[in-house]
Amino acid sequence: MAHADFYQKTDSDGVVHYTNVPPREAGWRRLFHSENGRPTTRIDPGERKLDPERVQAFDAYIREAAQLYSLPEALIRAVMLVESNFFPDAISDAGAMGLMQLMRGTAESMGVLNPFDPRQNVLGGARYLRVLANRFNGDMVLTIAAYNAGEGAVERYRGVPPFLETRNYVRRVLHHYYRFRELPSAQ
Repeated sequence: MAHADFYQKTDSDGVVHYTNVPPREAGWRRLFHSENGRPTTRIDPGERKLDPERVQAFDAYIREAAQLYSLPEALIRAVMLVESNFFPDAISDAGAMGLMQLMRGTAESMGVLNPFDPRQNVLGGARYLRVLANRFNGDMVLTIAAYNAGEGAVERYRGVPPFLETRNYVRRVLHHYYRFRELPSAQ
């Protein structure tokens, strides 16, 4: 499997540096990733505005996943927004991929062969949400926290872990969940 990554760092003088060699020091961020000759872009969800056309492009997959896994469409949509801002080629710094930002192991365990295929990714992410919801007795807050921090962390702390990232993640997903529930097309 061939990979090509490009990294960027701005130094204290304001000079922007780029490299394709994985940096060992802090302060670098991955800008671009290519796998098997197929370019995929690292997307920071805060960097691009939400385009209604891009959001609606995945409605059929969201509906299918919601029905198949008995989940609210608004929850899938909210997780997708926070995770990737509806960019199917998004890659996180940790290596999470696609619309629902699935890690390779999670994608494989959920039956996702190509995490950059929007339908497979949405179905895999929704399936994982269902697994977590079952594990935490339908508690949406714990399900969302586990999607971000891992089910082990939620069990270890017997609730939402005290990680700032996870607490902010839960708040953001719930905010968008309630917002999406108010839409006329929401169930």
